[in-house]
Order: sequence, then C-alpha cells, then structure tokens
Amino acid sequence: MRFRLFHRRLTISAPRMAVRSTLPWPLRWASLAIVLGFCAAIGLWAFELGKDIAGLDNDNGQIIVELRSELRVIKRQLEDMREERDKAVSLANTSTTLLTTERATQESLTALNKKLEAENRSLRDDLGFFEKLIPTSGASGELAIRGLQADLQNPRQLKWQVLVIQAKKNAPEFSGQLELIFSGLQSGKPWTASLPQGAQQISFKQYGRLEGVLELPAQTVVKSMTAKVLEGKLTRASQTIKLLAQSQ
Repeated sequence: MRFRLFHRRLTISAPRMAVRSTLPWPLRWASLAIVLGFCAAIGLWAFELGKDIAGLDNDNGQIIVELRSELRVIKRQLEDMREERDKAVSLANTSTTLLTTERATQESLTALNKKLEAENRSLRDDLGFFEKLIPTSGASGELAIRGLQADLQNPRQLKWQVLVIQAKKNAPEFSGQLELIFSGLQSGKPWTASLPQGAQQISFKQYGRLEGVLELPAQTVVKSMTAKVLEGKLTRASQTIKLLAQSQ
C-alpha cells in the first residue's frame, strides 16, 4: 500500500503541486511601483537624450529657428531670382522678335532702295529719250532718226535701240519699216549682218522707239550700225554710228 502511494507520487498521475509565495501584497505593490518608476526614469532619460541628439534644447532650438528663418529668406530670394529669370527670358524673346523684325525691315528697305535705283535709271533714260525728241535748230519737221545706239551686254550679245521722230505738231501717222545693218569683222574677215527676223514694222505719230538684242557669232567685232526707216521702197531716214571695237 505504501509502495503504491510512493509510486503514484513519482509518476505523471501524481497530484498537482502549487508553490505560493508568502510575500505580503503591500510589498508586491511597492515592488511593482519601483519597477514602473525605474522604467519611467529610463524613458525620461531616453527622451532627454533624444532631444540632445536632435538639437531640441534651448540653444539648438534657437539655431533651428534662425536656420528656418534663413531658409525662408533664401526661398524668397530664389522666387525673386526665378521671376527675374522669367523677365530676362521674356525680354530676350522680345529682343529676338524685334531683331527679326528689324532685319526684315532692313531687307525690305534694301529691296526698296534697289527698286528706287532702277526707277532712277529708268527716269534718266526717259529723260535722255525725251531730250532727243527736242528738235534741233533748223529742223524741217521731216522724219528723222534721233536715238540710234548699241551697247555690248556680253561677248555674244549686242543691245540696240532706235528712236524715230516727226518733229512737228499734228504730224500724220507714219507706218513703215526699220532696217538695221551691222558691220565689222569675224575672225579677221569682213562681216555684215542684219536682224534675223528682217526689217521691223514701225508705226507712230510723234515718235516711235524700237529696241532688241542681237546674238553675235563667236570671234565677231562690231564696228558700225546703220539704221534705215523705209516707207515702201523709199528710204525716209538713215543714220550710221561707229561702235567701239571689242574682241568677242
């Protein structure tokens, strides 16, 4: 019987045993308060240490306030600089536009100047043309060639011009033909030519002007040009001019 009781105590079927402290409950609460106070002290110490590390004490806090104030000033300055930059970019764009407009205006003025120069040359030519219309002293009012001229444009082209007038008021209309004859040398030999299309028709009352370009053969030197105004087979006027010899 005793053996069974002893064996039962030693096996898993033995009854549970509870160990209870004999410490009174006021001491237990005091111990708990001490532990909590210790934990609070550690937390406060950690908080203060964090403030020191983060610079949240009075001196560092003042520095942070100053830094924040300077940061705001720098931000304002940056905004001002951005505004100045935008104004500068806008001004640069405006200057570019004005420069482009000025260049376009300059090109327009240059073209206008060239046009005016061309018109001036044309007016001088017209002036010379109308001066040729003025009758010479003793003119009988008969048909006359007053403006026969020829200019070499390039080695192979000769520009000619003829002015025929009737130097009298209320002159009847004239209708006839203008014949041109060119003389010179070709490769050192005598050379003569007329207009490829033959005699030119001409009709006018007071004056008539004809002009054109003669294509010259190679190695040709034109020395003279003769103009004849024909009415049927009758020669009404004739004039010959000498030209400056130029090698072709």
